[in-house]
Amino acid sequence: MDILSAQIGGLLKSHGLMLATAESCTGGGVAYAVTEVAGSSAWFERGFITYSNLSKQQMLGVSEETLQRHGAVSEAVVREMAAGALRQSNAQVSLAVSGIAGPDGGTPDKPVGTVWFAWALRDGYAFSRMHRLDGNRAEVRVKAMRIALQGVVELLGQRTETA
Repeated sequence: MDILSAQIGGLLKSHGLMLATAESCTGGGVAYAVTEVAGSSAWFERGFITYSNLSKQQMLGVSEETLQRHGAVSEAVVREMAAGALRQSNAQVSLAVSGIAGPDGGTPDKPVGTVWFAWALRDGYAFSRMHRLDGNRAEVRVKAMRIALQGVVELLGQRTETA
């Protein structure tokens, strides 16, 4: 993950952009991974660890209606998390992750390993996707961190292609 974090740092720095993270199931792991890179203060603005629904509402502005209608592990919620991370920071790029790492908490519709991701740019461009990840709690969280970081690379690639 060090190489991926350093790659993201180089991309963000070359574009003059800052990153903010909004994390639930990864518990700040993405922010930890990027701040392991020396000099990350030049491109990492802040991270939000919003594990509870209330913290998603208070810190990121996720609506109570969205949480009730879709649940915390949903496309609608991670999109609101990513948008909220941009609103509540000076970053131009954000990522959000919310999932069920297990071993408990899964349902037939959202089994353990279900993780939603969203990435956004301040200019309004955003995308999201869901993954069903295998493994124990620690493995799901590490896989989710990697996917979240890879999405930033993809997002910045899209920005370069459309710029």
